[in-house]
Amino acid sequence: MELLLGIFSAFGLSASAGLNAYIPLLVIGVIAHYFPNTLTLAQPFDLLANPWILILLGILVIIEMVADKVPAVNHINDVIQTVVRPAAGAIAFAASANVITDINPVLALACGLLVAGSVHTVKAAAVRPAVTATTGGAGNIPVSIAEDIVAFISSVLAVMIPIVMGTLLVVVFAFIVWWWMRRNQKSQTA
Repeated sequence: MELLLGIFSAFGLSASAGLNAYIPLLVIGVIAHYFPNTLTLAQPFDLLANPWILILLGILVIIEMVADKVPAVNHINDVIQTVVRPAAGAIAFAASANVITDINPVLALACGLLVAGSVHTVKAAAVRPAVTATTGGAGNIPVSIAEDIVAFISSVLAVMIPIVMGTLLVVVFAFIVWWWMRRNQKSQTA
C-alpha cells in the first residue's frame, strides 16, 4: 500500500507542476521543513526544505503567478515554462517517490518529466489559446487563478492524502479516455 500511495503522491505533484512549476516544490519543502514527521526527504531532495531554498521558491511562485496574469507576458512565460515545468515535475516526482519507495531516480525523473510536460502542453497549447480566442483574453486571469488554486490544492492533497489525489487522477484519466473515444466515434460516423 505504501508503494501505491507513494506513486499517487508522485503523480499528483508532477501533474500540479505542469500548471505551476514552483507551487508543488514549495509545498514539498514547507511540509518537509515544518512537519518532518509527515514528510522526510531523501538526499539530494532534502535541499527543498532548506530555508533559503524555501525563500527562493516563494519568490519564484510570486513571479510566475504575476507573469501568468499579465496579458502577452503570460504567453512568453508559457514558452519559458516549457522547460521549467517538466523539470520541476521531474524533481517533484523523484522527491516524493523516493520518500516511500525505492524507485530508480532516472525512472522517477522521466515519469515526472512526462506527466508535468503533458499537463503543461495541454495548458499552453490547447486550453490557454482557446480561452484567449473565445474571451478576447479576458478569461486568462480567472483561468490562471484557478490553475494556481488547483496546483496548490492538488499538491497538498498529493502529500497529505495521496489516496484522494490518486483517485482524482484515475477519474480524470478515465474521463479523458472516455472523451477521446467518444470524439473518435463521432468523427468516424460523420
